[in-house]
Amino acid sequence: MYYHRRNLPHFYPPRARLFLTWRLFGTLPRTATMDPNAGRAFVQNAGRAFVQNAGRAFVESDRTLDRVNSGPVWLRDPRIATIIAKNLQQGASQYRLYDLFAWVIMPNHVHLVFEPFRELPAITRWIKGSTARAANLVLGRTGKPFWQYESYDRCVRNDAELSRVIRYVEQNPVTAGLVGSIEDWPWSSAGCRAGLRPAG
Repeated sequence: MYYHRRNLPHFYPPRARLFLTWRLFGTLPRTATMDPNAGRAFVQNAGRAFVQNAGRAFVESDRTLDRVNSGPVWLRDPRIATIIAKNLQQGASQYRLYDLFAWVIMPNHVHLVFEPFRELPAITRWIKGSTARAANLVLGRTGKPFWQYESYDRCVRNDAELSRVIRYVEQNPVTAGLVGSIEDWPWSSAGCRAGLRPAG
């Protein structure tokens, strides 16, 4: 069992498949936050009710991110989205940090479904660190935070849940009203499968 802690404790077994979400720094209004108690309940309790409650709290928080009309939306910039898309794919294909099942880059957050081959903190440091530096260079920002420090992660318990999570991730741009079909969003695993290539 792997364990690490930032603001929330993170537990995951070896060979776990994970659903990971992180967002841009400063994207949520002060009154809207990812509920830390829901995440804590999920990782500390294996009961079905706790998993469902944590899942509901996450979906509500994710919908808030989709609706937020304040704060940065740097991931809308094709140059920035391209940096992140290439980094996510490079982590799987070139560096073999993980096996990548699904991903999507939204205007202010990222979802990733994967099986890590290294400890999660090392993977998130690599993804967030390299993309933050490159994105800040493009945006002409130096010495400023790009990503929120904390990420939300949860273990995917079985193949049925894996299918649901992949569907949720790839459907996110449609649910947010950005496109009419998952295949129309170039900043996702679904868009890549459909042959869309991010510009940049």
